[in-house]
Amino acid sequence: MEVKTSLLDNMIGVGDMVLLEPLTADSFLENLRNRFDHNEIYTYIGSVVISLNPYRSLPIYTPDKVEEYRNRNFYELSPHIYALADEAYRSLRDQDKDQCILITGESGAGKTEASKLVMSYVAAVCGKGQEVNKVKEQLLQSNPVLEAFGNAKTVRNDNSSRFGKYMDIEFDFKGDPLGGVISNYLLEKSRVVKQPRGERNFHIFYQLLSGASDETLKKLKLERDFSKYNYLSLDSAAVNGLDDAANFRTVRNAMQIVGFMEDELHSVLELVAAVLKLGNIEFKHESRCNGIDESRIKDKNDLKEMCELLGIEQSVLERAFSYRTVEAKLEKMSTTLNVAQAYCARDALAKNLYSRLFSWLVTRINESIKAQTKARHKVMGVLDIYGFEIFEDGDNSFEQFVINYCNEKLQQIFIELTLREEQEEYVREGIEWTNIEYFNNAIICDLIENNQNGILAMLDEECLRPGTVTDETFLDKLNTICGEHQHFESRLSKNSKFLTDHSLPHNCFRIQHYAGKVLYRVEGFVDKNNDLLYRDLSQAMFKANHNLMKQLFPEGNPAKVNLKRPPTAGFQFKASVGTLMKNLQTKNPNYIRCIKPNDKKTPHIFTDSLVRHQVSYLGLMENVRVRRAGYAFRQPYEPCLERYKMLCRRTWPHWRGPAREGVEVLMGDLQVPHEEFSYGRSKIFIRNPRTLFFLEERRRQCLRDLATLIQKIYRGWKCCSRFLLLKKSQVVVAAWYRRYAQQKKYQQIKSATTVVQSYTRGWQARKLLRELKYQKKCEKAATTIAAYWHGTQVRREYRKFFRANAGKKIYNFAIQRIAQKYFLGLKSSLPSMSPIDKSWPVRPYVFLDGVHSELRRIFHLWRCKKYRSEFTSEKKAVFEEKLEASELFKDKKTLYPSSVNQPFKGDYLEISKNPKYQKLSSTVDEKVLLADVVNKINRANGKGTARIFLLTKKNFILADQKTGQVKASVPLPDVTSVSVSTQSDGFFALKLREGSASAVKGDFLLSSEHLIELITKLHHVGVTAADQEQLNVDISDEFLVQFKQDKVCVKFIQTPPKNGNGASCKRRNNRLLEVSVPLTV
Repeated sequence: MEVKTSLLDNMIGVGDMVLLEPLTADSFLENLRNRFDHNEIYTYIGSVVISLNPYRSLPIYTPDKVEEYRNRNFYELSPHIYALADEAYRSLRDQDKDQCILITGESGAGKTEASKLVMSYVAAVCGKGQEVNKVKEQLLQSNPVLEAFGNAKTVRNDNSSRFGKYMDIEFDFKGDPLGGVISNYLLEKSRVVKQPRGERNFHIFYQLLSGASDETLKKLKLERDFSKYNYLSLDSAAVNGLDDAANFRTVRNAMQIVGFMEDELHSVLELVAAVLKLGNIEFKHESRCNGIDESRIKDKNDLKEMCELLGIEQSVLERAFSYRTVEAKLEKMSTTLNVAQAYCARDALAKNLYSRLFSWLVTRINESIKAQTKARHKVMGVLDIYGFEIFEDGDNSFEQFVINYCNEKLQQIFIELTLREEQEEYVREGIEWTNIEYFNNAIICDLIENNQNGILAMLDEECLRPGTVTDETFLDKLNTICGEHQHFESRLSKNSKFLTDHSLPHNCFRIQHYAGKVLYRVEGFVDKNNDLLYRDLSQAMFKANHNLMKQLFPEGNPAKVNLKRPPTAGFQFKASVGTLMKNLQTKNPNYIRCIKPNDKKTPHIFTDSLVRHQVSYLGLMENVRVRRAGYAFRQPYEPCLERYKMLCRRTWPHWRGPAREGVEVLMGDLQVPHEEFSYGRSKIFIRNPRTLFFLEERRRQCLRDLATLIQKIYRGWKCCSRFLLLKKSQVVVAAWYRRYAQQKKYQQIKSATTVVQSYTRGWQARKLLRELKYQKKCEKAATTIAAYWHGTQVRREYRKFFRANAGKKIYNFAIQRIAQKYFLGLKSSLPSMSPIDKSWPVRPYVFLDGVHSELRRIFHLWRCKKYRSEFTSEKKAVFEEKLEASELFKDKKTLYPSSVNQPFKGDYLEISKNPKYQKLSSTVDEKVLLADVVNKINRANGKGTARIFLLTKKNFILADQKTGQVKASVPLPDVTSVSVSTQSDGFFALKLREGSASAVKGDFLLSSEHLIELITKLHHVGVTAADQEQLNVDISDEFLVQFKQDKVCVKFIQTPPKNGNGASCKRRNNRLLEVSVPLTV
């Protein structure tokens, strides 16, 4: 990504309107349009940011963009809201200056999104930590809560803020957020009871009905159908792009993060539901006998449900809707309300209930997000407030009047603070200050807020005046008092020039604001300023048992009845604006002016007339003129010299002296008129944008010349380098080619020489071969002749003996040849060296049968001897045990064949190595021949108990498997015999010698998985020991076992296999234990 190094680099249009030439309304709009078409939605007016709503997501708010604008000079990069947020945050953190960011514009211009961007940027660049992150999260999550209760869908904006919000974010000395305080201004509570066509009520009503669970709605006595509630408009209930159900979950989560308890959240939703129920209450006309009209409630079901939600008696609220009590000193008078008055009372209660709930929410959020420490804090204020409002159809009422009054005050403070900032910079830089001519709107503010003759003061006076008070009497009073004011216009004023002005209706007056003339219709001014709620309704609300009602309606407390008239809406708003202005004057201001480019809420559309109207009432042209009244552009000497030093030979490429002297040399060399600029202490001030553009044009020309020079030098260097490379390559190629040619010539000569040599050697070899063949033939011929000759001589000599011995010799020769062939064949077809291999070649002749059998026997004996010679003593002992097992169990016990291929391991528990049996191992002094886990059979129930079985040369030991404690130790001489069954089970009985010490408790009936190995080793120890008798092994399916004084018969039966394949023992009676052995297939 390319990072711009200056606001003036690669500009689309003019990034700062102060530099616009010529400055006209058309050129202003054209510059905005040009930048908007290229997705440049931000433009500066000095330090003021103009923001156009793109109505779509742009990739300019990424974490990379945050890092790009972090700790950068305001004019260093292209215009962006992050640049203003960073400038404000760094001034607060580094210079200890409290800041405020004022965001203004009409509905749909993007004020709320701009405030979110400012807060998200500050949250991203400030410190980290668990507590800091918690504070940042609470500050950010307060937005969804306030938007749900204070925003609504309008024809101009799907998420329009219907209240003004000012948030003070408090920081510590490091710049980390500590907390915040929120102030709200003029909630549009009339929207609760009535919405214009194409608009919705506040978001929370639709979110609650769409997103709450069925259980929650049942508790709140609500239904999901919007059409069931009179206060909800149906033509715009569903909005594209808004998911009310998801937003409700977001709001609940945000309230929990901010710090709302679950009961507080439920109480808030109960009040929202009560407002919906309140709108469904309808009245009917009823005449009394004395002729007085009064009202009665048609259907009391909604009233009943509302009273249940609020915890109030139904009769109390029903009377408050039907009667009004007037108190004057010690007198009380009760009057009935007709249907129209009852509806007004109902709507007034709904508006007051919702607006007070909203104020309580703001107070509750402030309690959660306020700073916990008492030390002095740095403060950054963010003001998101409605911009100047002018309805073209002239339907401007009391709300537009107070909004425009607030904007007049903001414009006044903007001009004052901007001029003060300019004057302070001039004084700081040592430049003479000259008074700047500008329009001072203080006269308009005085027309509205003057305590004696101001419009708000006269409206309050009219509301408090006894007698008949109407909007017409208020207009008459204005015509009398303000008729001659130069910014006030009315058909009935003393100024005769408006008598024939048909654009000015009789029931209206017009004020010439700084942003233009606005026509106000007086209808509703008095009622909206009064904003009265009958005392009967306040007292009824105070009697409710709901958690919040006593806080929302404190004036309803009967013990604190105040007969004094409550302050009017205009008075309260004027006081709030005064407090806000005092707060802003103590801070360094930063401005964001939001503009919406079209009314269709569609991207890529720029409506000239709409934007021109907003530019006018935002006073942007006035802002530019004030900024340009002195010096249009100023820049520190160092960046100025760095940017323009190539325009002067004396400063290019490096200036060695102070930056100011370099700038002076530069400006003198360029012959810029002295009246066009001034030198400050650290900056140069340029009066006219034409001078700056002259410098920029010279710089662009110089950059082109420098680029051409760099290109020329580069191309020359590139061509020279290429030529040298080609030359070097040619030398290398020639050298390699010459080498290749010589190698090829050498290979040809070598190949030819080899061919000649091969032909020569071949001829010589063939000649020698011919000679050798001839010599061999001669020798063979001589040998053949000699053989024949010697044969002839021998035959002559033995001819006389041949006939007598020929048969015997032929027989012996034939027998010799047959025997030789037999032995050679037998040698090549001998079987393997395995002793168990019983194969042997077939005899070829019958007369060799005896020799064939004897050779087979001798070969078998020989290979057995070879096999035995390879045995170790351990292996020999194992085979001896296997042989002994074969003698004991072969063809006698079904379990034996499965044990043949299993080696006898002996120590299955590794008792000497296992730390679990260390104590048991220490009690055995002799070598352990076998260590295994066996089951000791209980006579009482036939069940087995796991025991460790250890066999040594002198005795066997039974020990507890878990603890290793020795249960029995029996000398082997005391064992007389072992009894086993013929089946595949592992049961065996060790019978002890009668009268021995070991036989006190009787014989042992045990079960083992290694039965064959265990009995074999027992028998082997008895055979090898000189002092012991040979152990008898009794194999039978029924044998007797001695248990203490009784003998028990153990009987083995075969049964079909069930769940498991193991044998099981069961007690049949006192004299019989039956072992069930599964049949083997």
